[in-house]
Amino acid sequence: MVRLGLSTALLAASAAQGVFATTAAPETIPGAYIIEYEDDIATARVAFAALGIDASVRTEFNSKVFKGVSVDFTDVKNAEETATKVAANRRVKNIWPIRSHPIPRDIIHSTGTKAAEAGAALLKRQAGGNTTDTYSTHLQTQVNRLRDAGIKGKGIKVAVVDTGIDYMHPALGGCFGPGCLVGYGYDLVGDDYTELDETTTKKPDNDPIDHCNGHGTHVAGIIAAQSGKNPWGIIGAAEEVTLGAYRVFSCRGGGAPDDVLIDAYIKAWEDGSDIITASIGGPQGWADGAWDAVVTRIVAEGVPCLLSAGNDGASGIFFASTAAGSRGATAIGSVDNSLALALINQGNYSIDGAKDESYVFTPVQQTWAPVTLPLWSVGFNSSDVANGCEAYPADTPNLAGYIVLIRRGTCTFEAKVAFAAAKGAKYVLFYNNVEGTMSPGLGASESLVTAVGMVLATQGVTWVKALAAGSKVSVTLTNPQSDSKQLLSPPNTATPGTMSQYSSWGPTYEVELKPQFSAPGGLILSTYPRALGSYAVLSGTSMSCPIAAGIYALLIQVRGTKDPKTLENIVSSTSKAVIWNPGSLNQSGPYFAPVPQQGGGLMQAWDAAYAKTILGVSSISFNDTEHFAGTKNFSIQNTGSQSLTYKLANVPAGTVYTFGTEGNKRPLTLPNTAQVGTFASLSFLPAEITVPAGERRFVSVTATPPSGLDVERIPVYSGYITLNATDGTALSLPYLGVVGSLRSVPIIGKYVGPDTQPTAGVWIAVSNDRTNYQKVPANSTFIIPEPGSGIKNSIYPKLTLSFNMGSNLVHALVVPVGPLSSNATEILGVPALGEMAGFPKKAISRDTDGHAWKGELSTGGYAPAGAYKIVVKALRIFGDVTKPGDWDTAETQPFQIAYEF
Repeated sequence: MVRLGLSTALLAASAAQGVFATTAAPETIPGAYIIEYEDDIATARVAFAALGIDASVRTEFNSKVFKGVSVDFTDVKNAEETATKVAANRRVKNIWPIRSHPIPRDIIHSTGTKAAEAGAALLKRQAGGNTTDTYSTHLQTQVNRLRDAGIKGKGIKVAVVDTGIDYMHPALGGCFGPGCLVGYGYDLVGDDYTELDETTTKKPDNDPIDHCNGHGTHVAGIIAAQSGKNPWGIIGAAEEVTLGAYRVFSCRGGGAPDDVLIDAYIKAWEDGSDIITASIGGPQGWADGAWDAVVTRIVAEGVPCLLSAGNDGASGIFFASTAAGSRGATAIGSVDNSLALALINQGNYSIDGAKDESYVFTPVQQTWAPVTLPLWSVGFNSSDVANGCEAYPADTPNLAGYIVLIRRGTCTFEAKVAFAAAKGAKYVLFYNNVEGTMSPGLGASESLVTAVGMVLATQGVTWVKALAAGSKVSVTLTNPQSDSKQLLSPPNTATPGTMSQYSSWGPTYEVELKPQFSAPGGLILSTYPRALGSYAVLSGTSMSCPIAAGIYALLIQVRGTKDPKTLENIVSSTSKAVIWNPGSLNQSGPYFAPVPQQGGGLMQAWDAAYAKTILGVSSISFNDTEHFAGTKNFSIQNTGSQSLTYKLANVPAGTVYTFGTEGNKRPLTLPNTAQVGTFASLSFLPAEITVPAGERRFVSVTATPPSGLDVERIPVYSGYITLNATDGTALSLPYLGVVGSLRSVPIIGKYVGPDTQPTAGVWIAVSNDRTNYQKVPANSTFIIPEPGSGIKNSIYPKLTLSFNMGSNLVHALVVPVGPLSSNATEILGVPALGEMAGFPKKAISRDTDGHAWKGELSTGGYAPAGAYKIVVKALRIFGDVTKPGDWDTAETQPFQIAYEF
């Protein structure tokens, strides 16, 4: 029997993590809830007080779109029971546990220096006064055409819900308040607040400056950076808008709770914002949260809400984010820039003492003294994909006096640096395995070395060849924070204008299309806080969402409407579908990227601004086979001055399998070869239609799903209905559907991999590490504090859920191992002592997530010391709670709890 107590050595740190989610899922804050009232706030406040609930108020909401309060229940251990009591009150409309949403996770490729970026030596790609917009992302989206026509978003208010904005940045106006570019906003958290640390408190104020994070400042520059006021020629898509900054993340790196986000959205809406944009979210796929509800209602009030689709493209299909998955919200996917931008440092090197030559590198976010050392390579095979991925040979010299050269690929930068550091290395240069450079992410290995950077692939190959020939290569690493930067802007020859591989795929679990469309988000140069380098190149859907918001501002200026449905329909129909690209253009498929990856395609601002034809929907879902909606109708409105005839046709995109061929029903990670050349066929009634000027007509479309597919693998088909008009107008309407029954898909999969490191199913791990999901041996004993002792940081059993698909209702039943006590009762057909506190839970995604158990039961009280297993019941997609066959059941290994008194 293994004993796990306060002083017991923990399990190995090499935890078995879920292979799907790379963005942390929203985490529930213990004892914290949002309560929505049925009545006006004064009446409901009195009724709530009459309940006698002991709670502290976090935030009170008294808005047209949401009336209620967020609270921390004082009795955290019985919070679930208290919440049930509150929910039963007739004055309460809804109650939700508060989740904390992780800070946006994007790729930081390179940053500027902390010194002011100025001087004649800096490259100016486009100075102020140049009347023609040649900015690459604007060329990709037709923003340049609107800007060249003098349309820059004047008079439009765009609220940015994020980390705040460094408004003192010269390219972002240099001031805050009326008359400034950043004209309004609010800091809802302060610098030190961490939502899961109850020793910290929010310190809101009227100053939403971003001086410690950078994300919101980068977003702001994409929307509205002032041309001619920065050395790199950065131009905002809509530089004449007024920005609102709503800061929801502190400097401490925590998350943004639901109530903070709701507060920010309500403030942004009530402050008169015409558009609200946020690059925040995590794996979800359902639209049932409190934040989702507020977003949906603000959209219904006529304010477009744009949210990034998420950065979990590798996790596969059916991985939509919250609150981008909200009904009415517009989710934005990411397309790669046509240029491979990088802010890089320059160093020198020599071969066999010859004249110095220059090279460029991208450093990690560190600083060091300049150093010149000989180069040492991990092998001489520059095509070795796993170069540096294992421990070095015993005869490896002490590497402290070298700069170690390692090829990028296969294992993580963190692992490669750790192997080099084990032999004394303090200086490491990676050479890339694709074009361009990036700042390597080192994780825990950052503290092991002094300096790390990345050079171009061609540079690395040159050095390796020289070393292999017996030459001595001497390299100088310059200080990345004091030396001036250069901007590299070569063409992106690998993935220009195609979907970024990190961009999350939809649809939602209810087969609603997400994302709606896409915009450039890969390799984007924009503003950054002055304290962090002033400028940076980042990649993420966080970067595509703000350019979409800027395009919306231009459209509102031209079209005179900000109606979310109208704008979304127009933008979707005028977007340009991009080809499938699993990693490089020489692997591109012969058809368009699937609709659940790109939505309508790459936004085209000019075409959307002046479109005379407006479709009645932005997309069509035919749902799955069991809920097949085979015939759909949509309208075609001709707002022009002449009659138009439209010819309709079907242009299919790639069909994608959700699951692999193995029997455990694990979702396929992407990119892969899952696309198949089998498509749906569509028929139209009529196939050609004339719509008089100023009138609307309806078309009926009937789908025949593709045949010959493995329905158990849940193929998702998609494509575009094209409409070509007699005046040359070419529009497209994205559609998708599912072959097979989602209700038939088991939510809980079988174990995969070693028994101690499963990647599917349910099991017990330890609670001390949020990312540690290693399965403990059966019959392990957890020694936990006595009930109500208040002792923290103990090691508790952690129920780990790793689902094949999301579930909208999950129970966790505490079942004694051995004779049942007299207190046992039957729950969903399972004799159990009760349910884990915090359960049942709604809206669970399919990422791996853990839930610590302190012995509490959802009905109050604690389970006695003894042996238990947790039986998990998960409702299938489209399942009926009254039908036993619609529930999946799995149980953990047995374990024991003992209380330490």
